[in-house]
Amino acid sequence: MPQQQISKKSRALDLTRRIVMIAIGAVMTAYALEAVLIPNAVIDGGVTGVSIMGNYLFDVPLGVLLFVLNIPFVYLGYKQVGKTFAILSMTGIALLSLSTTLLHQIDPILSSNDPLLIVLSGGVMLGVGIGIVLRNGGALDGSEVLAVLISRKVPFSVGDIILFINAFIFTGAGFIYGLEGALYSATTYYIAKVVIDVVQVGLEKSKSVKIVSKHSEEIGSTIQDRLGRGVTYSEGRGGFSNEKMDIVTCVITRMEENKIITVIKEIDPTAFVVITDVAEVRGGNFKKRDIH
Repeated sequence: MPQQQISKKSRALDLTRRIVMIAIGAVMTAYALEAVLIPNAVIDGGVTGVSIMGNYLFDVPLGVLLFVLNIPFVYLGYKQVGKTFAILSMTGIALLSLSTTLLHQIDPILSSNDPLLIVLSGGVMLGVGIGIVLRNGGALDGSEVLAVLISRKVPFSVGDIILFINAFIFTGAGFIYGLEGALYSATTYYIAKVVIDVVQVGLEKSKSVKIVSKHSEEIGSTIQDRLGRGVTYSEGRGGFSNEKMDIVTCVITRMEENKIITVIKEIDPTAFVVITDVAEVRGGNFKKRDIH
């Protein structure tokens, strides 16, 4: 079979897999909304939160509002991000709208007598569902697309803008559902965002470590021997001392942070160490080598 045909088949299979996963995420999100959150006067943030309030105030079906209100943002995503993102997002939003319609008459699985359990379970289910969709290249809420576009025009991050948008939404929820409902909604949103990060990045979040030391080779070889991680050496020069020395760079998991700090302190307590979070690691030889 020609390489081009294999490549097309591989892309088609990957797209199919992503659509299936997005469908699972959309149904899980709809279930969290209809079976846990909405019956207990708890809402999500973004366009979803606005849609829930619109459904409550004007009795317009939630599925219709979710679909219609997200269309402009999907169009912006198509213009700014690309065709594949728009297709996957539109698929997810359409399935979310359909799922909320089909699950609208479902009985709530939790009673409002236990608000803590509602917030925790609803936030976790919501986070897992949305996280699955985001991890597979789609989106269920247009507010994040809007935040990305606004961030290009103002000196604020995407996270700051989303927080600002949701502050207005949860304030509105306070007038509709009361202060208690707004606080529960904000807490649910926070839990969902934490779970989304876990689903997207994973529990073994990666960290990049840069070490500046006169004993760089000894530190690097010890990291390889005791942690099983590969290292990279690069030349550096001190700005004040003008002294040349090697910089050791490696990528580790969050669980290995304390161990690598211990290794560095044993060899050079005065070493300069910078540890930063890494959003994603691909390629190379990141897989940990067995230590015997």
